Amino acid sequence: MNLGKAFRQASQVLDAIVAALAGVGMSEDFVRFGMVGTVGLCCDTTTVYTLRPFIGLYGAGAAGFMVAASMNWLLNRLWTFKRQEHEPARIQWPKFVAANLIGFTLNRGTFFILISLSTLCADKPFVAIFVGTMVGLALNYFLSKRFIFR
Repeated sequence: MNLGKAFRQASQVLDAIVAALAGVGMSEDFVRFGMVGTVGLCCDTTTVYTLRPFIGLYGAGAAGFMVAASMNWLLNRLWTFKRQEHEPARIQWPKFVAANLIGFTLNRGTFFILISLSTLCADKPFVAIFVGTMVGLALNYFLSKRFIFR
């Protein structure tokens, strides 16, 4: 199977999931944003676990956010908000990261608090990454939809 065909098939499956969730009253954009956020969560987690031995948990957490934010911006631009007009990438990406710095405060603030107060979270940072992601999700969606992808 070639890559283009695999991409089209994956896109059809994802579109079916989005349509099913939209059928029960969820916004298609919000569902797509959440799915993209799941990819970002995976990028974030991979970055944290990869960099933790080299730069510590706090540095890895900050780097993980930047990797995830960049991936989320790209996927939201290409998929979630593909029907909207877009500013040039060189303008839109920094605006997305800046808007998400507000969500970063909630997301990474939660992460840093949890890893400093909980041995479970310090030993298993995924728990803190996940909780932080959920805390920042709604705010990041609102800011992205209202100010970045309009």
